[in-house]
Amino acid sequence: MATPASIELRFRLPDGNDIGPNNYTEAANVATLKEHVIEQWPKDKENGPKTIKDVKLIYAGHVLENHRTLAESRLPVGDRLAGVVTIHVVLRPPGTRINNGDQRIDVEWREGCSCSIL
Repeated sequence: MATPASIELRFRLPDGNDIGPNNYTEAANVATLKEHVIEQWPKDKENGPKTIKDVKLIYAGHVLENHRTLAESRLPVGDRLAGVVTIHVVLRPPGTRINNGDQRIDVEWREGCSCSIL
């Protein structure tokens, strides 16, 4: 039985610090990666993510979807890569809320920078 291909990932946090690198199999899904980021989030940082909905992972300009595996997300797994792949972590700004179905919820604005990736 062949061993599943793996990939070495590093997560770049918004402040420039990194989590990892760690090895993952190509069958790991993006939601699992987000859970790992939340678990490994530096405890001394304010406003860390609480749930996977607070985190977006970006690779090569694309937001990775929770239900997809690493192979489905077109990350270079197995023989296609020699080295560490960096995935950028973007957090939902504090005070924002998710739309609930057809109901539109206003965003509570706070002072400070709130960057958006388009």
